[in-house]
Amino acid sequence: MAEFPTYAQILTDGFTESFDPAVERTDMERGVPKQRLINTQVLVKLNARLLFRSAADVDAFEAWYFDAIKRIGWFQMKHPRTGATITARFEGGSIGSLSPLAPRFYIASRSVVMEYLR
Repeated sequence: MAEFPTYAQILTDGFTESFDPAVERTDMERGVPKQRLINTQVLVKLNARLLFRSAADVDAFEAWYFDAIKRIGWFQMKHPRTGATITARFEGGSIGSLSPLAPRFYIASRSVVMEYLR
């Protein structure tokens, strides 16, 4: 399985983590609503900005994205918050837009949404 590239740094600025609890809630005629679990696992979404410290890193990341994981593949990475190894993929196969932070993309960032099962 592919490994998330070490040269793509996940920034804490703008990092968010969310999930749908997969719970069905039924209102009752009287009393408290009933709830039941729909799935045993939930899909967690990580919104993050990736930092690239060189134009070569930008090119290497795109090569990894197109050739190693073929846009939709799963990869292993360390969770930015917990440090645990997770198996993730990019939501919808998209890696978002590349934004230059210095002339000629010597430093650049890319906003991504990754998802994994918890």
